[in-house]
Amino acid sequence: KPAQMLAGKTVVAEYSDPNPFKVLHAGHLYTSVVGDAIANLMQNAGASVHRVNFGGDVGLHVAKAMWSILAELDGENPDKLADIAETDRSEWMAKAYVAGTEAYSNNESAKPEIVALNKRIYEVHNTDDHDTAFAQIYWTCREWSYQYFEEFYSRIGTKFEKFYPESETAPLGLVTVREQLAKGVYKESDGAVVFEGEPYGLHTRVFINSEGLPTYEAKDVGLIMKKWDDYKFDKSVIITANDIVEYMKVVLKSIEQFRPELAEATNHMTHGMVKLAGGTKMSSRLGNFLRAVDVLDIAQEANREQNGQATEDTSLGAVKYSFLKHRMGGDLIYDPKESVSLEGNSGPYLQYAHARARSILGKAGSASGQEISGNLEAGERTLVRKITEFTEVVDQATNELMPHHICTYLYELAQDFNRFYENNRVVDDPRQSLRIALVEEYAKTLKNGLQLLGIAAPDRM
Repeated sequence: KPAQMLAGKTVVAEYSDPNPFKVLHAGHLYTSVVGDAIANLMQNAGASVHRVNFGGDVGLHVAKAMWSILAELDGENPDKLADIAETDRSEWMAKAYVAGTEAYSNNESAKPEIVALNKRIYEVHNTDDHDTAFAQIYWTCREWSYQYFEEFYSRIGTKFEKFYPESETAPLGLVTVREQLAKGVYKESDGAVVFEGEPYGLHTRVFINSEGLPTYEAKDVGLIMKKWDDYKFDKSVIITANDIVEYMKVVLKSIEQFRPELAEATNHMTHGMVKLAGGTKMSSRLGNFLRAVDVLDIAQEANREQNGQATEDTSLGAVKYSFLKHRMGGDLIYDPKESVSLEGNSGPYLQYAHARARSILGKAGSASGQEISGNLEAGERTLVRKITEFTEVVDQATNELMPHHICTYLYELAQDFNRFYENNRVVDDPRQSLRIALVEEYAKTLKNGLQLLGIAAPDRM
């Protein structure tokens, strides 16, 4: 059994972090899959793990989307939202965000209007306004976003205990930064409040802008304080794309000045972008943008073409495993055909390996009570040795928070079993009882490993 190295520890795992009013892209799928596997590892090691999610329901991106939404509705007309079909809502909001972003950059009259809307959205929260026409549009679209997230997480088998919207972390972030401004941690600069990172080899960042509004930085300060208030964590793991590495260093360095234990307990892990292998066809409407659902749909299509069937378990297993088998850090090239292959280092290959082992056991019956001991033959000994490595590999993956170690091990284990099965008769052999016990142990190890990765281990395929 893996060492309970985190027994009694409280861990907060924060990952996925989508923003309402925007579409979920392939990076959200990646961080959701990796975040789940890392949370599973820590839970397996005895930790009490709280899976949380953080997203911006306030801020300039929301204002950009709302500007375009109001244009689409011919003003503040919440009744017109009824015309948007349920199946089109997330796409409609995503297009509004793109149009609003374009207007903010290229339309001189739109920019000040969007800035004003940004303030209004904060005001909706500050006054708990649910009644005005503007507020009704905002809250309805925000709710649509959360429904869209829930449907997506349900599809990939991810569950979060808590979702922290920026509207909840912003007030605490503002209060905390202002308190620490008085103590000299933050400084005033041109009407804004900043943290000067240069003395620490970092750069200066704005935490409260000249309008008095909290920036992402202040919201992240509020988030860490809220997570501490809610969970009193021993460890906080945050998984994001690697484009915010330097940003996060500044945020954590500022927190280190007044709550060093929180900065010390926080582990920021990052990953690169998900790109499609060359030659993979995508529909023209997507342009150069890879949505999370597109990756899942492409996998299903490849599964159907290559294997003649496309169960959700194998298509999802294909995507998850292809993400997890690489060491987290750099960019990842997703090849749908390779990911669904029943031969080679893929999720469906390991799922098939498990189903095959269960099929052997189905024909031969159980060997309950049979111990794997005594004089083992060479092939048996090799397989036993490989199975016993599982605990060590899980401990390594947990120590490093790197699930790819488990993928590498499971693939090697399945290959070792194939060699064993080719050269050693199991059923109707004098050593049947011991070998059935070996197959049972192998199947159990394969299933445990796949479950740690968040991948289903079907009994039949």
